[in-house]
Amino acid sequence: MDNLNDFQRAARKVKEVTLPTPLIESPAFGRSTGNHVYLKPENMQRTGAYKVRGAYYKISTLTDDERERGLITASAGNHAQGVARAAEQYGVRAVVVMPETTPPIKISRTEALGAEVVLHGSVFDEAFAYAQQLASDEGLTMVHPFDDLDVATGQGSVAMEIFDELPEVDVILVPIGGGGLASGVATAAKLVNPEVCVIGVEPAGAACMKASLDAGEVVCLSHASTIADGTAVLEPGHKVFPYIQKYLDDIIVIPDEELIPAFLDMVENHKMVVENSGLLTVAALSHLPAEGKNVVAILSGGNMDVITMSNVVQLGLIARGRIFTVSIMLPDRPGGLVQVSRIVAEHSGNVIRLNHNQFATVNRNAAVELRVTIEAFDVRHKESIVAALKEAGLNVREVEASL
Repeated sequence: MDNLNDFQRAARKVKEVTLPTPLIESPAFGRSTGNHVYLKPENMQRTGAYKVRGAYYKISTLTDDERERGLITASAGNHAQGVARAAEQYGVRAVVVMPETTPPIKISRTEALGAEVVLHGSVFDEAFAYAQQLASDEGLTMVHPFDDLDVATGQGSVAMEIFDELPEVDVILVPIGGGGLASGVATAAKLVNPEVCVIGVEPAGAACMKASLDAGEVVCLSHASTIADGTAVLEPGHKVFPYIQKYLDDIIVIPDEELIPAFLDMVENHKMVVENSGLLTVAALSHLPAEGKNVVAILSGGNMDVITMSNVVQLGLIARGRIFTVSIMLPDRPGGLVQVSRIVAEHSGNVIRLNHNQFATVNRNAAVELRVTIEAFDVRHKESIVAALKEAGLNVREVEASL
């Protein structure tokens, strides 16, 4: 994988099954970060993620016998669809072992491509161990989701396309799970231009690559806990790890809390749905120094189920102060609700829910509770509305908001 010709060959090969994903310049992120920001929208890729690149290139390198025996892999979802799509292209059997926690949309889309889905374990590593057992029992050919140099070479085609469009790129941000995409992108990028800076981005709840780099050897975490399910890996790949050590410049670790507003930013600024793992690089933009650099953030995938999407939107609105709930204790007499509504309206707030509870206290004749959920522009606007309610002499406290 140290040969640029391999990446050029892979870039040509994957075009047989991939869609063009041209860079999208983001003035909004540029203004907020002080850099020239471009997005590589692999969330718009066929199967909704970059994974089809590595899967297809790997399968193209197999012998006819290896393909005819049938393929097997383990995946949290995106690689599953990549293998299923590639297997469909070659007309061979594909078995995919997925964690039981995999979002339903990824399961259904994998099955729709003709793959046989087996659910096993709660995390990727448990699913992979079972896939290895099935491969041995049934003589299937393993297509590893990240710890395979051919797979990583296929993923490196992302970097080749970035340079084709933006030769003067300064920084590439790439999500890290097991290291397949990061190793391929970092290696290809450094072979094209050793001066480019390639930074990996991991979720704080599954930062196995950072732990491994700090230790100087592959480390297995005891557990993983992150909403970025596509990167919830306990142990990075042993084969790709040396390439990460050699070519990756740095790693940024992102807490889940930063992925939530990043989702809102993508929807509002670019009208795109990006899954939590793909949002790692978006969240990392604010961690870079503002130096006017050309920065490319790879959006690795967009396969998010509607329920998760709804939860993320709700949490994001709450986190940004755009939705909040207050509890107001009012004397039980006419006019109290009118007073509250008038104050909120005068300060351009929008009431979206009211709950009038006469049984919040033992003596309901003395006071009743009014819970009001309000829409605001931002945190400062929210604070001005709450302050106005308090200045009117009302007994106000902020409580947990919900839509």
